[in-house]
Amino acid sequence: MIDPLKDIDWNEVWKSQMKRSRESSPGRDCARIWESRESALSFWNMCRQERSRIDKTVWETDITKESHVLDIGAGPGTLAIPFAQKAAHVTAVEPAEGMCSVMREKMAEFGTGNISIVQKRWEDVDVEKDLEPPYDVVIASFSLGMPDIRAAIEKMMQASSKYVYLYHFAGETSWDKQWQKLWPRLHGCPYQPGPKCDVLYNVLYQMGVYPHIRTFRLEHSQRYSTLDEAVAALAPQAKAEKEEQKAVLLNFLKGVLREEDGALVLPGSSIRVKMWWEKDQS
Repeated sequence: MIDPLKDIDWNEVWKSQMKRSRESSPGRDCARIWESRESALSFWNMCRQERSRIDKTVWETDITKESHVLDIGAGPGTLAIPFAQKAAHVTAVEPAEGMCSVMREKMAEFGTGNISIVQKRWEDVDVEKDLEPPYDVVIASFSLGMPDIRAAIEKMMQASSKYVYLYHFAGETSWDKQWQKLWPRLHGCPYQPGPKCDVLYNVLYQMGVYPHIRTFRLEHSQRYSTLDEAVAALAPQAKAEKEEQKAVLLNFLKGVLREEDGALVLPGSSIRVKMWWEKDQS
């Protein structure tokens, strides 16, 4: 009996889905969305509302006070700063200027001088020239926007001496559904979400990596003081640059924001997946 799945190259599936996603929303990659300090600071504040999730991520990662950690797609230091408080050193790879700016501010605020920032996309990083390998832990938390995920993971394993941790999404997220409704109204074309953890797992399997897996649901909300604040915060993600596009976004938000304790709340939820393995056992 012929197995129709035998000859599927799952990395090519990832590349194809990533290409369709980027073509449906050009210029909307993470490095560009978070270029401004204001957007990056808003992201930091949103993540602080998920403090229990952040603490759990750090607590569940196998690090000691002697550990060296590589955080890929570090954002404003959401994980890098708490890791730096428990480990010897953290290298944070982050391409967006706004994110790096806020991370430096938060490093000073929290007194974590043991973080090195590499302002590059992961696909542009040279492990030997840009980093200080090996790292006891390499982690990429919801930052797997690389067009070639196999090459990205191979580079992570090159940098790691022990553990690799990946966090990604399973199924449609609330923002996938949000953009699928909004994108045709804003840009006249359908929105295509990026590849999810099913493709990621199959890529790993074809690489001979059989990770531990944990799936969990996360409820998360974004809070705003006014409608104008909500529009300003979401406009960069929506690529809503014209006034008529901002008006479309405003009307959409009027229908989905709910009042809660004097704030306007945009509810959200997603099913998330943690995959991790020890390099010598992969």
